[in-house]
Amino acid sequence: METVEVGPLTELCRASWRNCALEADPEILEIDRLEDAIAPVEAGLARVRGLITGLELCHHKAERWLANIVEAIRSGDSDKGLGTRSEGQLHPAEEVWGSACDALSAWCAGRSVEASVGEVPAAELLALLRERTPLKEWQVQRVLEKVRSSIHWPAASADYVFLLLSLEDYESSPRDACPEQHAAQEDLWLATARTTIRDTRDGAEARLPLALAIDMLWPCHWRFAENLRLVLAAIGGDLEPDEPFAACGRNISMRPGRSRLEVVCRTLQRFCGASSAGGEIDEALLERLGDPTPSKRWLAASLDKTIRLQLDPPAVVAELSALSGPDWAIQADPG
Repeated sequence: METVEVGPLTELCRASWRNCALEADPEILEIDRLEDAIAPVEAGLARVRGLITGLELCHHKAERWLANIVEAIRSGDSDKGLGTRSEGQLHPAEEVWGSACDALSAWCAGRSVEASVGEVPAAELLALLRERTPLKEWQVQRVLEKVRSSIHWPAASADYVFLLLSLEDYESSPRDACPEQHAAQEDLWLATARTTIRDTRDGAEARLPLALAIDMLWPCHWRFAENLRLVLAAIGGDLEPDEPFAACGRNISMRPGRSRLEVVCRTLQRFCGASSAGGEIDEALLERLGDPTPSKRWLAASLDKTIRLQLDPPAVVAELSALSGPDWAIQADPG
């Protein structure tokens, strides 16, 4: 089985845990033993485990994915995949993404725009940029490129060039030099990297380079609209937002529906036979899972542990999600 080495003198973490853990704690090792007890794992069960590995609670459709996974655990297989939908069906979030691109394109072209981005008039959102400057024009172009490259709008749009993240291993290797593609505008890149947003991370004061916030402005994130507003306000000069920037594991505790996810975890623990899973459980979910066979226990335990690790990540994972930025950028910030 494929493993991921996390450093000397540490347990190996199986690749199936890559969305929530780097090191295998005793609970993960026990769940792995459940897997080994039913080996060789049937193809259908492997597909279900793959769905669990693909779960990301920061995604705006995480609840839908979770429902798909529970159904797959019940049936022992799945042909849907995460987020599968009918051809031509448009998710409301995609309308927001397109509207955001339209508004940013209009601003870059010097045109007015009457549409809204979600429930916010585009004019109100763009007003956060204040007076136009060459630096702001360059920064908004980067925001537009990031969003439209993520959603393939238009289909022929160029790939986004990350400003501070390394394309190979962005979590551990932030850039220390201007990307070659932006060499002609190195002064603009440097100003963006050294502009620091002062917000909070899990309640503690934090400092986030504007360039890194643009890099992490993923449309699929549950807080995209708020993150977009924060980034545009920072470009406009407001570097002390009322609400913090949330991305992937950063400020995951703010995720809506957290209490529901905790209920799901307790229910999965009860399904697996834990007598200490106190608190509210979902009886309907418990019934839907059916009989607790060995394979279902393994999958349910894997899902429970994955959710809990994403909601409350281990220190090493939390540090990777902190987005603190390289020291050279943060130390250059006069604030």
